[in-house]
Amino acid sequence: MNISLITASYLAAALAFAFLGASLLASWRGQYRGVLLTLACLVTAVWALLNAFAGDSFILARAAMEVIRSAVWLLFIWEVLAGAKGIVTSQLRAFRTALISVSLLLLALTVYVHAAPSDLSIFDIMGHVLLAILGMVLVEQLFRNTHPDSRWGIKFVCLATGAMFAYDFFLYSDAMLFHRIDPDIWMARGVVNAIVSPLIMVSAARNPQWSLRVHISRHVVFHTATLLGAGIYLLLMAAVGYYIRMFGGTWGSVLQIAFFFGASMLLLTIFFSGSMRARLRVLLSKHFFTSKYDYREEWLRFTRTLLTSEQNGQIYEAAIRAIAVLVESPAGALWMAQEPGAAYVCVSRWNMPAADAAVPADDPVVIFMANSQWVVNLDEYHPDRASYGDFEVPEWLMQLKDAWIVVPLLLQERLLGFIVLAQPRSEIHFNWEVSDLLKTAAHQLANHLAQKQATDALLVAKQFDSFNRMSAFVVHDLKNLVAQLSLMLSNAEKHKDNPEFQEDMLSTVQNSVDRMNRLLSQLRSGGASMVKEVALFSMLQSVLETKAALKPRPALKTEDESLHVRADAEKLTRVIGHIVQNACEATHYDGRVDVRLCARDRFAVVEVEDSGRGMDEDFIRDRLFRPFDSTKNSGMGIGAYECREYIRELGGRIEVKSIPDKGTLFVIYIPLSDKP
Repeated sequence: MNISLITASYLAAALAFAFLGASLLASWRGQYRGVLLTLACLVTAVWALLNAFAGDSFILARAAMEVIRSAVWLLFIWEVLAGAKGIVTSQLRAFRTALISVSLLLLALTVYVHAAPSDLSIFDIMGHVLLAILGMVLVEQLFRNTHPDSRWGIKFVCLATGAMFAYDFFLYSDAMLFHRIDPDIWMARGVVNAIVSPLIMVSAARNPQWSLRVHISRHVVFHTATLLGAGIYLLLMAAVGYYIRMFGGTWGSVLQIAFFFGASMLLLTIFFSGSMRARLRVLLSKHFFTSKYDYREEWLRFTRTLLTSEQNGQIYEAAIRAIAVLVESPAGALWMAQEPGAAYVCVSRWNMPAADAAVPADDPVVIFMANSQWVVNLDEYHPDRASYGDFEVPEWLMQLKDAWIVVPLLLQERLLGFIVLAQPRSEIHFNWEVSDLLKTAAHQLANHLAQKQATDALLVAKQFDSFNRMSAFVVHDLKNLVAQLSLMLSNAEKHKDNPEFQEDMLSTVQNSVDRMNRLLSQLRSGGASMVKEVALFSMLQSVLETKAALKPRPALKTEDESLHVRADAEKLTRVIGHIVQNACEATHYDGRVDVRLCARDRFAVVEVEDSGRGMDEDFIRDRLFRPFDSTKNSGMGIGAYECREYIRELGGRIEVKSIPDKGTLFVIYIPLSDKP
């Protein structure tokens, strides 16, 4: 039974110090004290393993590790003390020499005696007592000679090593009195060493010069502390319940059940209490960590909150929550100005009463934050107004319930807005670290909100641009209709008695009315396309019928009359009609304009070829498809651009080949429909 308890006790110490040593070794950055601390932890792990599993055949190794373990810890404490007290190099060398000499002497004595831990010589016991006393003296000197402001970094390692040496002193003093090692004290020694190992880890985390970064997760510490507190509470609850049952008489069982129910409800209430969780976080941050915040975790949470808000469309409320969580604030409100010089309007609230009053740009709090870039702390302002100069808190801010701090959202020296946060769930010590974190987060938030404003403005601008483009295209079509009607009127006096002219005139007017009705329908529908199957041959015939009055009259040639494409028939008719119209206008009346239809690969190909004046390569490359660039006196310069963009929208393309004074060829490729 004793052997199994000894094994479990020292195995716990071995695992604890092995884990601590491995963590320090993995994060070591070359510091000498880091080497000593890592070595001390690993030596302690080996020492504990020997005591856990080694039998009588390893008596000498166990006795030697006793000395080596104490010597390494003494050397580490001396090095830390030397750094705190400013001991010169010569004194360091002298102590190291003396410590090594004493350790070697004690090792030699151990080898000579060959004694088991249960039957040590008086000289060996005295040596261990002296090492323990030296260790306690060094720990006391280390704590005493460390500046009070810096003791938070070494107090836990002092407590841990002091406890180890004090227990060793107790163990070997008892052995000196009774000339034997007490089995129970020896057996509990492993558990004692395992218990103090977390304290060494905390100090290692607070002293980066000992190692690179020994990271203790705040979430692990928080949940561990919560579970530990809950465990202690449950033990107390069980003890009180047992006492009630034993001494409650006939009501004992009933009182015990009622007590368990009430205590359980109290525990659940504490678990779900936001203020209790906030107080526990503050307590752990104060006493277990170097900095108040885990900046990596805070920044990741801040970023996730903003990204989630973009998906849910609640960016303003998320902006308040992202800032409020940093200081455990349960409520807040956001004021923003839509443009420079405008009043600041409350655009969102989170758990805060309505604050509908607009804050003018010349409000005292706006001017103060814009000039100083400070976070206004109302709890600090009331007792110490002198630090805020001439600043006076405005009436609207004083009337806000539980208002605590005002965080400015600055964007390139301009106050984009500000957030008012309510009093925190637990007491927060507002210092430079809190202020700097809020300023940094607010700067990032201001960029995020400014980007949203720019995106919204860009969407509005795109809507206006789309409307303007559609209006330009409509005006362009109206211009073409007016040109046709004007041509018809100019010929009316000469040909009004000609029955064929009268028939053409009625057809032209009917066509113009139909096109204008379609334009009006497009405007009412917002320019939405009506995509359907279009028979190209029939569509080209109707286009050429409307151009029959032009000179030269375009001619249609086709190899396949069954070709279909998916497109808006009206837009495609307008595109082909514009290209044919330009070909006729660019060609002398005795020239030719040919329209051909064929299929190539998976495309329907419409070719419009004329024998007109043609274009040079520079014009085709630089000006032909440029919007609002026209060679016509009354032209708008958007016809060719509209043609190209719509054919691209269909998945096709337009190719142009031209030779000056000889003619031009437009080749239009449109994807064929899979289901004609």
